[in-house]
Parts: sequence; structure tokens; C-alpha cells
Amino acid sequence: MRLFSRLHPWSPAFLRCWSRRLLRGWVVMVAALLAPAAQAAPPLVLHDGMPPANLWQAFTVLADRTAALTAEEALASPGAFAAPAHTGGSLGVHTGALWLRATLVNQAGANTEWVVNIDYPALHQVDLYLAQGGRIVQQAAMGNMRPFSQRPWQSRTPAMGLEMATGVPYELLVRVRTGGSMVLPATVAQAPQFLSGALAEQMLQGLFAGLALCLLIYSLGQWIGGSERLFLHYALLVAASTGFCLQLFGIGAQYLWRDQLWIELHIATLCGFAALATTFLFLGQALLEGKARGGFFRTMQGGAAVSAVLGAAFLVDGIDTRTAMVLLTALGPLPWLMSVPVAWARARRRDPLGATLLLAAAAFFIAAATMAGLSQGLLPANGWTLHALQIGTVVDMLLFMRVLGLRTAALGRAARDARRERDAMRSLAHTDPLTGLANRRGLDLALAAAMARCTPEHLAAVYMLDLDGFKPVNDSHGHDVGDQLLVAVTARLHEHLRHTDTVARIGGDEFVVMANDLASPEQAHALGNQLLDAFRTPIVLGDLELHVGLTIGYALAPLDSTEPALLIKLADAAMYTGKQSGKFCVRRNTGDLALLSS
Repeated sequence: MRLFSRLHPWSPAFLRCWSRRLLRGWVVMVAALLAPAAQAAPPLVLHDGMPPANLWQAFTVLADRTAALTAEEALASPGAFAAPAHTGGSLGVHTGALWLRATLVNQAGANTEWVVNIDYPALHQVDLYLAQGGRIVQQAAMGNMRPFSQRPWQSRTPAMGLEMATGVPYELLVRVRTGGSMVLPATVAQAPQFLSGALAEQMLQGLFAGLALCLLIYSLGQWIGGSERLFLHYALLVAASTGFCLQLFGIGAQYLWRDQLWIELHIATLCGFAALATTFLFLGQALLEGKARGGFFRTMQGGAAVSAVLGAAFLVDGIDTRTAMVLLTALGPLPWLMSVPVAWARARRRDPLGATLLLAAAAFFIAAATMAGLSQGLLPANGWTLHALQIGTVVDMLLFMRVLGLRTAALGRAARDARRERDAMRSLAHTDPLTGLANRRGLDLALAAAMARCTPEHLAAVYMLDLDGFKPVNDSHGHDVGDQLLVAVTARLHEHLRHTDTVARIGGDEFVVMANDLASPEQAHALGNQLLDAFRTPIVLGDLELHVGLTIGYALAPLDSTEPALLIKLADAAMYTGKQSGKFCVRRNTGDLALLSS
């Protein structure tokens, strides 16, 4: 009875059973409609003179998560392949292996050599198979984790020449396995076109490398030549960024570390950590204002130290490549994120260094976003996206060079300001503030220099000058007029002296004149009389007409002495003797106190 009730078409048990089956059927049908259908892409017909063909218009894809599928098994399972989710040449990150399949038909002639190329060198394992009639007729094993010398074409990218008969369909199988993103810009082209494109790319990479080398040599030269440490940070940053790009674009494996698989595996990540550390150091030093090293500078130094420790850990295999790349991706923007607020504050103060670093930050973030989109399969693999990091690096290096120029100019201005301040302090220490003449310290320096050059054929004369009649002017008209008179006396002395002669004020109304390169004692005495005659006419100060004279005593070097202090003492004694004998005269002290009459 119970069994009959279950089999009855309107029983509850029967209805529940069929409703569950119907629901499962609908789920399966909807899933089948939504899932990408396994289908064969149309064959790619190759004909003579065609441009390089994008293989993604003919590819179907098979994910092999266990990486255990053989080429024969993949070839025998065309129904397992499906249309790719993206046809831009980038499929994001995949674990295991990825198989690509395309049908090719050669209509260009049996002697035409076609080359399949995957224009992304940073792939660990790339296996290419060409099959015809269910049988593999060609194959090649490539990738940057395999010896470069074993590649069928000695190019920086995985490439294989295809030998195909005319009008016969061939199956192309590509197996890729890598530790990063599946960036697969695959093309097929005739050999001359492939070589032409490869040559153009080599030239482009040569230009990038040449520019980096010039910047590196220049910055190292500036640092060695005595410039600040910022040039060293810049040189290390250029070297690290260049090393990363050399590995990314296959130039390093092709020319610098061929068949050195350890270097090929480690160089890019090590350069990444080095670039991160030096970016911390460069930005911290560039945004340092003055000599005060605040919290921002110390934080940037801490970031550089952490980056260096992580790089060292990767070097000794303390962390694996995948972990290291995750760390680099997470920490890469950090120095820029920390620097942008500081640069923005300086840019708001109209500091060109802040504006330059903001432009450099924009270039970095655009390049980083482009590379992230490419790695995740969100952007197509083309010339711009593949070279975005390199272009961003070059832009940053050139902007950083401007930062160095601005920094050098700032240091130059600071040095000039320091020299001006030093000269001003020295001038205050060696100059009379009223007349602008040398004071006693300045006179001592001038005398010391003159004594080193004087000879019997090139005499130096030291004149001690005392104003006659200055005290009555000072008492009658006040100190302000007295000061104006001293300034006027200074001007009159300069009018009757050579530009090579030195005038100093060493007391209230006492002046010293030093004249070099005199041919004879007679010429020295004549110069004294010339100064005396200059004060035979009065000095006019506004409405005042003031009569002052001079009493002059002098000594000659090296005839009388070569000691500056003794020469001044002899000249002062001669001047005092002139005062005692009636003023307004010129007297010479010969060292034995015999005075030459005027």
C-alpha cells in the first residue's frame, strides 16, 4: 500500500521527486547556456604579404590546473578547449599550465617560413607544438627558466619557425606555465616581418638602456665629484630600475646573463627591492628641507631599511618568488603615498620641486595601474601596455633629474648666501663702518700681502696721514658734520690715488695709505706731496666751506723695514715729527729716525 502511494502520480512523494528532478534539469540547462561553449575557432589563413597576425583571433583555451596534460592528450581533446574569456592577449593569473590551440592554413607557398612569437619574455615555460593529421611534426621548449642557448630562434622572446605545406591545415599548440600573470601577446608572421619587428624592439630597448647608462654615469660622476648623496641615491635607483627592465624585456638573458638561470630567476625581484629602497631614500632626501631631519625623513629611511632586509631575505631564499612579488606589489606605492602630501604642501608654496615630484608620482601611478590591469587581464597586451612600466620609469628618471637640478640650484643659492654672509661678516671685521675704508685688521692683511711682493725695484710706501684742523670743525659744527668731513676726505684721497693703492682709517682723523710698485724713493715722496696738494683747496659740505690740511709721515719697504708693524711705527714717528715742525708737510722715517725734509 505504501509502495502504491509512492507510485501514484498525484501522491505527495511523487510530486516532490519530480519537482526535484525538474529543478536540477533547469539548473543544468541554465549552467550550460551560461558556460562558454567548447568550440573550435575558425582557422587562421596565412597568405603572402600579410602583416603579423594576432593569434588570439584563432585561439581556444584549456586550463590544466594539475599541469599533467601531455601534448598528445591536448591534441586529441579538441572539445575540451573553449573560447578565451579575453582576446587581448592577457588572461591574468593562472595556477598550473594553460594550453592554447589554433588552426593554421598556409596559403603563401611551401617555401615561406612563418614564425610564431610570444612577445613577453618573462614566462617560465613555453612549449610550442605544430601538429598535422593528429601527429606532432615540430616542437620547441623555451621560457626564461630554460637555457637560452637551446631556443630555436636566438631572440629575446619565445619564438619558433613553422614548416608548413601549402593548403594543409595544421594545429598549433602552445603550453604556458609561469609564476606570474599569463601575458601572451602571440602573433604569427613571415620571417622577414618577424625579424624587422624584433630589430625595431631591440633598437627601442637599446635607446632605453643607453639613456639609463648616460644618467647612471652622470649621477655617479656628480656624486664622486663632491655633490650630495642625492646623486648616489639617483644612480642606484637608475641601476635598479634598468636591471628590472632588462630582465622583463629579455635583454639581460639575451646578452648579459645568458643561461644563468639563478640570475634570471632572482634579478628582477632583487632589482625591485633595490628600486623600492632607493625610492624611499631619494624621495626622503629630496623633500628634506634644511638640515633638520624630522619624522618624515626618518620614516623614509626606515622604509628603505625594511626593503633592504626583504631583498636580502629573498637573496638567501628566505622568501620565495611569489611571496616576494606580493610584498613588492603591496609596498611599491608606499614611498609615493607618503611623499605626495609633503610634495603637495611644497607645490602650494610654489616650490617647483614639489610640483615636479607630483608629476613623477602621477607617472608612477599611471604606469603601475596599467601594469596591474595588464597582469589581471583587464587591459589588452599591446605596445603601450607592455611598455607602460618602462615608459613610466623613463619619465620618472627624467623628472628626478630635474629634481637633482633644482636641488643643485638650491644648494648653490645656499652656498652663495653663506659666502655673502661670510663676506659681510669679514667686511664688518675688516672695514671702517663710517667711510667704508679698511680698518686696522684690513690694513694688516693688505700690508702682509704687499710685503711678500716688494723688492728694491718695486717699493711699497706706507703713509701715516693726520688731518690738520679737524678738531675745531668737530667742536664748532658737531659730530655729524665731522663725520661728513671724514667721508669727504676719503673721497678726495681716492681721487688722487691709484686704484691699486690701499686707504685705511685707523683712528678718529688718522688715515694710512699704502702704495705698491713704486720705482724709487723720489716717486714715493712725490706721491706724498701730491696728497698734500690735494688738500690746499677747501672741502665744501653744503653751505659750509671747510679748510683742513694733512701732515704726512711715511716709510719705505724693503728699504726701511719689511715688518708691517715697524713700518707703521716709523711712519707714525715721521708724522709726529712733522706735526712738531709746523704741520702740513711730508716726512720720511728711514729707520734710523733721520728725517727727509720736504
